[in-house]
Amino acid sequence: MKFLILLKQIILNSLQTFEIVVLILLFSLSILFLPSGSFALSEMDGENLFIKHCSGCHINGGNIIRRNKTLKLKDLQRNGIDTPEAISKIAREGIGIMSGYEEVLGEGRDEVLAHWIWKQSQKAWVQG
Repeated sequence: MKFLILLKQIILNSLQTFEIVVLILLFSLSILFLPSGSFALSEMDGENLFIKHCSGCHINGGNIIRRNKTLKLKDLQRNGIDTPEAISKIAREGIGIMSGYEEVLGEGRDEVLAHWIWKQSQKAWVQG
């Protein structure tokens, strides 16, 4: 009888270990194969989005087209853009002569980009 109880415990422990391994494996695979918008994007993603889509006109937070429409905190606030959400809306929909980038950025990436821009404006666009 003790042998059967011991055997049952060994089998249950083995199943629990197997289930944990399977769960870890499934989670790892989901990270690899789900679209990147499914998980929070990192600050590095925000920087890469800025370099790819914004830096042509907004190098170092400036503006080569309209000098008073920079991404520097003073200009953002003067123009009523005082939250990452406001920046996100502009990135998606555009404003003035700047067209929107919703299709190019993809779902959720406007927010990642906006938070990165907002953070840079708080640091006066000083890297490091």
